[in-house]
Amino acid sequence: MSLRLRLDLAYDGTDFAGWAAQPGQRTVEGELSRALTTLLRAPEPVRLVVAGRTDAGVHARGQVVHADVDEAGYLAVVGRADRTPEQAVVLRLRGLLGPDVVVRAVCRAPAGFDARFAAVWRRYSYRIADSLAFADPGRRRDTVWLPDRLDLDAMNHASANLLGLRDFAAFCKRRDGATTVRTLLDFSWSRAADGVVEARVVADAFCHSMVRSLVGSVVPVGLGREGVDWPGQVQATAARSGRVKVMPAHGLCLEEIGYPADAALGERARAARARRDDLPDPAGTPRPEPVIAP
Repeated sequence: MSLRLRLDLAYDGTDFAGWAAQPGQRTVEGELSRALTTLLRAPEPVRLVVAGRTDAGVHARGQVVHADVDEAGYLAVVGRADRTPEQAVVLRLRGLLGPDVVVRAVCRAPAGFDARFAAVWRRYSYRIADSLAFADPGRRRDTVWLPDRLDLDAMNHASANLLGLRDFAAFCKRRDGATTVRTLLDFSWSRAADGVVEARVVADAFCHSMVRSLVGSVVPVGLGREGVDWPGQVQATAARSGRVKVMPAHGLCLEEIGYPADAALGERARAARARRDDLPDPAGTPRPEPVIAP
């Protein structure tokens, strides 16, 4: 009998070639699937469905995955230990994964749960040290350093102009058959306790490189090189602009995935799949909507 597991995990993306499994490359998906396959003694590699695929160098503190596994193999992980299967899987995965991946929690997924399609929002952060006074070598793997101070008031003004349901083609790397229409729920800037500037970016989903491009469009505003209306003007063109810099991957972190109440999971997943299948492109041809984290 098969059962669906939900896994919550975190990883340092520095030494990974992204989430998605690739031949000859070390990836988060590849490492986690290998570990689960070994632990559960599965006859075939365990297939994972992820809430947000991350690019090479991007980190995660709140990634969510589901996997359909054999129940007998799952229960056998406990052995003679006085632990629940959930506790046993978390503990034993610790010994099978490298130090840059941690599975924080495992549980039986509620009915209707789908890590990808049941999600209602994804939240990312982006860290920038805009003064050497705030540059911490211990955080060099997750913080981008800039030599000049940023004007957060101007950046928040510019970011607010991008909120809502829009076509973010200007900030996405085109992929065949993928829509670039997204709902940006929050895009704001603040200064953390350590002095570092942090962006908070929340949307229903993100297309490829979207967060890093959004950040790259607003940083010039903070530096005084562009006006507060410029990012909105770029978005309105619905065309990729070479003037928008895709910011370095290491400043980006997937912080959290939002899901509805358990009773609404199945309906949310069905609705998300229907939108993926039915959303037309400008020519009127239905096209899929992959949920891809930047």
